[in-house]
Order: sequence, then structure tokens, then C-alpha cells
Amino acid sequence: MHNPMAQPCINSIVQPVTSGSLVDGIWQYGAADSYKFRNVKFGILHLGMPSYDGILKDDDIRAIMKYVSDSEKSAGTVKPAIVKEFETLDYKLNVEVFAEGLEIPWAIDFLDPSTALITEKPGRVRVVIKGKLQPEPVKNIPKVLNEGQGGLMDVAVDPDYSQNGWVYLAFSHVLDKKAGEERPGAMTKIVRGKIENNTWANEQVLFEAPHETYRTTRHHYGCRIVFDPEGYLYFAIGDRGAGFQAQDNSLPNGKVHRIHKDGKIPADNPYMSDPKAMKSLYSLGNRNIQGMAIHPETGELWTTEHGPMGGDELNLIKPGKNYGWETITYGINYNGTIITELTHMEGMEQPNFYWTPSIAVCGLDFYRGDLFKKWKNKLLVGALKYEEVRLLSLEGNRVMHDEVILKGQGRVRDVQTGPDGAIYVVLNDPGTVLKLMPKID
Repeated sequence: MHNPMAQPCINSIVQPVTSGSLVDGIWQYGAADSYKFRNVKFGILHLGMPSYDGILKDDDIRAIMKYVSDSEKSAGTVKPAIVKEFETLDYKLNVEVFAEGLEIPWAIDFLDPSTALITEKPGRVRVVIKGKLQPEPVKNIPKVLNEGQGGLMDVAVDPDYSQNGWVYLAFSHVLDKKAGEERPGAMTKIVRGKIENNTWANEQVLFEAPHETYRTTRHHYGCRIVFDPEGYLYFAIGDRGAGFQAQDNSLPNGKVHRIHKDGKIPADNPYMSDPKAMKSLYSLGNRNIQGMAIHPETGELWTTEHGPMGGDELNLIKPGKNYGWETITYGINYNGTIITELTHMEGMEQPNFYWTPSIAVCGLDFYRGDLFKKWKNKLLVGALKYEEVRLLSLEGNRVMHDEVILKGQGRVRDVQTGPDGAIYVVLNDPGTVLKLMPKID
């Protein structure tokens, strides 16, 4: 692959997914190696980029990716600095760096108007006080499985934090390895605790699935935590790579769960009367939810869910409903094969909105502040793959408009309204949190 004559050929293969140059560090349809690989292997047909599956072997594609990566390094490629302004239909945005130098940040929430908590995937909770990232992470955070897509995921502050001091964490929990076992099982776990003198204390386990349901896969853990106006706690566990299990109500994966804030099961949960069902279940057939938000006026639960290749979904979650995975879907397998011919089935819900091709939806919030009055109660949607923040306008349960309000700054893992009304955007890569404010001319 170091033959200079190969350059025109490589250009023709990967140019459709770059910004126009192979060495400027900008990839329009996913900068992660996995996205680059899939884009070459399976193509982006709606853009006229063909699939090279069957033409190039996997090792050849990896060699191409390495060649381009080495070319970027030799050219001294540095991804452009964070933009300071961005223009939308309603506002000009002022973009500030709120925190930087983080390692794979995953989520943000606020203890009070001057104090933010940020999770880092390897297993740290970082604190920002009055705009300054504290050098020491919170001590004594529970051990997480930082492998594959697993690690420390969401952090959520109790709505009554000023009275009770509770902070909630979602993370991938691994079992102890048994003799002769190649890889121990893992599953999403929910705990709460208090941060005292920068130390995690008083931990309580709210949800730990039966250990026999743990899986040895290392992807599709979910997981977000939200609270509705009645004080119920919702979280979602991804299908853990076993889509067929999302239809089995005796298993935790591929579902939305609802519990009380102390971990007890609500008496009116929809599967309480089914003897084989997990009592915490609230909905079925959810592939991998990584965005959850409660509507500020209706109290309804909305989610964004990763599809396979195509078919990312926005769903209004109702108790006891089945959202179809993997019986129905608008996506296909990453290798281009068909998962199912069905997109509809009686007894299964249709998404309120879906994206094909997938944008890798991640992070979701209804805008609840006063700085962007025109955006009140509109949905902020993060996208990992396309490095976007989108603004969705709803009319009832229908999406009437979908606008990109930020793009190309990094992989958006979380997006939240801050107590000051600013919009906070968590970027996996680079490890940065941005603060969006309206620009005042």
C-alpha cells in the first residue's frame, strides 16, 4: 500500500466519505475506524459510493485505512479547532469550551448552577466547579468493565438533590472470572450514592440483573437514566448483541425498565401479572437506547435508539408496548444481509421518526431553558457518526422539522440543557464538553 501509484485508486475509494481531502482529518460519515471500515466495505449507496465487499478483502480495507491514517500523520494532520460560532435558522450560536482534556466523556449532569459532573468511560467521575475542571476525579467510584462499548456510562442527579444528595450511575458490571472460563459475563448495572469530600459514599444497588442473564458480549449496554414528574426512574439496557432476546420478557436486555428511586418495583408496572416476566420491565423490543428524555409538559418518556445499518429510531415509550426489535426494523445487518423483510407487524409500535442511513443517535434532551426561547420543548438529538446536534420540532407525537444546529466538532455522546439555559454538548472525540449560547450582536 506504499506504492505511490496506489494513491489515485485509494482516492476513488474513500474520497466520498471525506471532506474532499484525504489528509485534513475530517470524515463526513464517521471518523472512528469502525465507521471508515463499514463505509468502504458496504458503501453509502445513497451518495453513489459503491460497496467494495467482494472486491476487497477485509485485510485490504484495513490496509487502506492504515495508509490513509499514516498519510494523515505524515502530513501533520490536526483536526480543525472547535468553531467559535455556528449559525442556525433561529440563532447564531456562540460556542465555548466548557471542559477539555477528558478521556472518552460519556455524560453530563449538574448538582447546582455552578457544579457539573461528567463521566469518563474508563470509570471516572469528573467535577467542574465554576467553569474549572477539577484535577482529581471523584474517589471510590464502583469498578466498571471498560471493554468494547462498556464502561462508566450515565450520571444523573436526583431531582431532589438539594434535599437528599443522591447521584445515580449506570455502568457495565462484570462477574468474577471462573476457572476455565474464557470471558466472564457482563450486564448494565444501576447504583446510587453520595459524593462527600470528593468521594463516592453510601452506595446502594438499585438494579443488578440475575447473573445467569449476563452475556459475554461487550457491546449494546445502553444506558441512560431519567426521572419523570412522579419520581419514577427509567433506564434502558441494550440487547447486548442478542436481538432475539429483546422480545423475551424474562430477560433484562433490549428493554426499558422503570423502578422507584430506591430500587423498588412500582406496583403498576405493566408486566407485574406475568409470572415469568422481569417486574422492572416497562417496554420490549428496544435494540440499544442511548438517549432518553422526559417531555417537560406531558411527562412522557421519549428515547433515541441505535438501529443496525440504517433505522435509528425516535420513540415515544408507552407502558407494556413492544417496539419491534428484531422482528421488525428499517435497518439491515452491517454486512448488508437482511435481518427481516418486515417493517410493520400487528402489536408492534412504529417509530415516531427514523433515520436511514443511521446517524448513530446518542444523547437526548428537551430544551428547557430560557436562553433559546424559540426552542422551548424542542428535542436536542446527538449523533456520534455524523458528529451532529440536531433540533427536532414536534407537533403532538409527530416530528415536523429536523435541523442540524452543530456539526463536525466531534462525536456527540450527550447533549443536555444546563441550569443556566445553555446547551452542553459532550464530545467523545476529542474529550471535550462544549457550551452553546446565543450570540449577542
